[in-house]
Amino acid sequence: MMNKINERLKGLKVKSVISVLCYLIFTHFISCNNNHTETDRVTKEKETIKNRPNILFAISDDQSFPHASIYGEEWINTPAFDRVAREGVLFTNAFSASPGCSPSRAAILTGMNPWQLEQAGTHDSEFPTEYTVFPDILEKMGYKVGYTGKGWGPGNWEASGRKRNPAGDLYNDRYTKPLLEHVSTTDYAGNFDAFLAERDQDRPFYFWYGSREPHRRFETGSGLESGRRLDEVKIPAFLPDSPEVRSDLLDYALEIEYFDQHLATMIAKLEEIGELENTIIVVTSDNGMSFPSAKANAYEYGTHVPLAIRWGNRVKGGRTLEDLVSLIDLAPTFLEAAAGSHSAGILKEYAMEGKSLISTLKNKNQEEEGAREAVFTSRERHSSSRWNNLTYPQRSIRTDDYLYIRNFKPERWPAGAPQKVGSDGKLEPMHGAYHDIDACPTFDFMVEHRNDPDVKPLFEKAVSKRPAEELFNIKNDPYCLVNLADDPKSQKMLVELRTALGGYLMQTNDPRVTGNGDIYETYKRYSAIRKFPDPDWLDENESNIPPLLNKTNNSGKLD
Repeated sequence: MMNKINERLKGLKVKSVISVLCYLIFTHFISCNNNHTETDRVTKEKETIKNRPNILFAISDDQSFPHASIYGEEWINTPAFDRVAREGVLFTNAFSASPGCSPSRAAILTGMNPWQLEQAGTHDSEFPTEYTVFPDILEKMGYKVGYTGKGWGPGNWEASGRKRNPAGDLYNDRYTKPLLEHVSTTDYAGNFDAFLAERDQDRPFYFWYGSREPHRRFETGSGLESGRRLDEVKIPAFLPDSPEVRSDLLDYALEIEYFDQHLATMIAKLEEIGELENTIIVVTSDNGMSFPSAKANAYEYGTHVPLAIRWGNRVKGGRTLEDLVSLIDLAPTFLEAAAGSHSAGILKEYAMEGKSLISTLKNKNQEEEGAREAVFTSRERHSSSRWNNLTYPQRSIRTDDYLYIRNFKPERWPAGAPQKVGSDGKLEPMHGAYHDIDACPTFDFMVEHRNDPDVKPLFEKAVSKRPAEELFNIKNDPYCLVNLADDPKSQKMLVELRTALGGYLMQTNDPRVTGNGDIYETYKRYSAIRKFPDPDWLDENESNIPPLLNKTNNSGKLD
């Protein structure tokens, strides 16, 4: 009996050893296979990241369309912008989401309308962390992200709990001695070099070049001193024609050229390191020129901006597109380009109001099917310009041919109150304020000559109170001089655009139409707050203005 048991145990031991050996061989095989699979996955992921395009985003500060030489403005020389346009796509109908720096830049960064961004939708406030910005998304996708010059601002991003400027990691350590007074000492191109020097060669990059030019102030007379002539200037019709204004415009042009020179140096650097063809270059501005009736206004020269995009052989060059484009379309464009075949998932995960331009860029036809019918813009507070730091709320809709503007508080001064209270508590002279217009020789001339027959209507256009509704035929009136809102022949268009704007604002939850518009008056401003006399409308009721919404059409689409 014992012999049989021993033989059986011996057999079991042999079977156990064989089982263990089989298990070890199997697990080793699985482990090797898993390691091989993991190695393949990591390699494939690295290869995917490596093949993603770089992004160079160049944004000037206060530059209107059509102020680049390729648009036919021969008094401004912009060879770098022109090159991007010639080798890529030039847009003639691009619009910022706001005529002011902070809200426009917040909209670019998030791909959302300013009224969807709470404090970030106004000027010089905060940027809540709940609103995701595209540089953070690109960083998660493997990009090295950075910026030089002006990112998002002015405002206080730290107050919202952010760890860095929403534009990315700051590269501002290199400085230069500019030839012009009031031009930034930041060496934009040098900081781009420093950024590239830190980059892993197998890692794509995104870089925000935020020039502080042509933001005011300018060196007065610098344009003339550079050899330009007053008769070269093409003056927008909303400005008076005088030597002072012409000279001011030449100074403005010189600062645009300074922005362009740094861009040219950056493009040359990309060529030098062999990255030009794999880099998407986007060049635009945050809002319009810093002149009366332009910046801080929903008029054409306040929101219509230059735009050119180049992407090597991925985009057919030499095209000019008249499609309506909003700068909120840039964020989803960057994400789709970076994600490639996975773009649908990325765009779904980070839902944005903007529309990617990738299809438009790659479409070899001149017009893109499904292009925008309209673009929308927004203004709330700009500077501290009114009693109690009040806003001047505007919304607008721009189609191919028309611009409709809704002024929600027509009793307020659009350019700011004409008088302010000095530091001594005394009322300062009339026409010494208007702080939503940046101080400049052009406006000084307009104030001084405000009663001259040729200047008076333009001065009044810039500073006087406006009706609740403004309508302009842009094809016939690109300078927004003739308001058609009361024109009997324009009533059908007025109602159509009023209804379309109201519907879109409701659809996108704008507090100005959902019933909590005064929330904007509570958002903190982080710069100085001026004092103004009490306005004459304090004891009056709200203006009786026609409703934006039409119950038969609240879709935000044109009939």
